[in-house]
Amino acid sequence: MQIILTDRLALRLFNIDDEKFVFELLNDPSWIKNIGDRSITTLDKARAWITDGPLACQATYGFSFYVVTLRECGTAIGCCGLIKRDVLDFADIGYAFLPTYWGQGYALESALATVKYAREELGLRKLLAITSPDNQSSNKLIQKMGFVLEDTILLNLSGKEKLTNKYGYAFPATCNDADSTLVRQGVTTQRGQP
Repeated sequence: MQIILTDRLALRLFNIDDEKFVFELLNDPSWIKNIGDRSITTLDKARAWITDGPLACQATYGFSFYVVTLRECGTAIGCCGLIKRDVLDFADIGYAFLPTYWGQGYALESALATVKYAREELGLRKLLAITSPDNQSSNKLIQKMGFVLEDTILLNLSGKEKLTNKYGYAFPATCNDADSTLVRQGVTTQRGQP
């Protein structure tokens, strides 16, 4: 089911058939370095990650990470969405893309659309974003979206503590303020249909 549509992308719910894509994405060296090793060594483990991660989050909170696909052909190129972690007070936005699709603006496009979705459809009042301090491209993208560095903290997200930048984004008081910010940054979205 499609959740968010942009000019070039469609963000949809994960399903068990995404096992090969998940296996590839979560074993990419950039995922392991910047997000963490999830030990996805088999397709069975990829299916379990889908069930226990994105699908469980969607069922519990009404939002999740979504598969980012090229709208024109449906090819899965990455993931983007929201997650609620016990160690953080608010939901945080995250994204990851296969290296073939880096440098084409897909991360920014999908992340801005996710922020808009969080405000308009989910009614969230604040979002967080966490990044590794040495992940320069991710830190730049988060700042470009209007997130502000709140703190650098130690977080244990994948079995070991690591230093993490914590960014915050509070939605403007009026929708018009938020809409003008998103429009200035080139985001137009429309809600997807099942």
